[in-house]
Parts: sequence; C-alpha cells; structure tokens
Amino acid sequence: MKKSFNEIVNEEIPVLVDFYADWCGPCKSMAPVLKQLKADLKDAVKIVKINVDTNQELAAKYKVRGVPTFMVFKKGKQTWRQSGMQSISQLKQAITSV
Repeated sequence: MKKSFNEIVNEEIPVLVDFYADWCGPCKSMAPVLKQLKADLKDAVKIVKINVDTNQELAAKYKVRGVPTFMVFKKGKQTWRQSGMQSISQLKQAITSV
C-alpha cells in the first residue's frame, strides 16, 4: 500500500523531500549526492523524491517555484527548506539539526 505524503512526513525520523523534474540538469546532478547521503545516514533519514510535473498539486501546496527544492520534515513539521543544488554537508546539517 502506498502511503500518502502526509503519512510519510509525519514519521518519527527526519524526511528529506526532493522536489525535482526529469528535465532538470541540477536535479540529475543531485542523485549521487542523495545516494551518498542515504549511505551515510542509513536509517536516520528517509529520502522522498517528488516529481513536480506529475505532482503539481503538492508542488503548488508547498509553493515550489524552482527545482530542485529540498525540504526536511520532522513529525509533520517543515524544519528546513532550500532551493538549488546542495552539498552533502548542507543536507546533513539540515537533517541532523532537527
């Protein structure tokens, strides 16, 4: 069964949401960074990718104007948000500081 976005971001562990698009070059460049981030933090983070072209309502709800846009949620609360490419250290800081 597929969980809703609200169910996912309400989990106990921090959830990093990556709003991306298939046509976005910087989004593609972030893929190895996110893979490394998951390898480093393992079960301490959940990473969710949201395609803005196929999830326009969700992108509009969170006022995503550019891709990639990253958000960190903890127990349903948005604790961090940043657009554009991010380094692994920036993302780790955002996730571990909540």
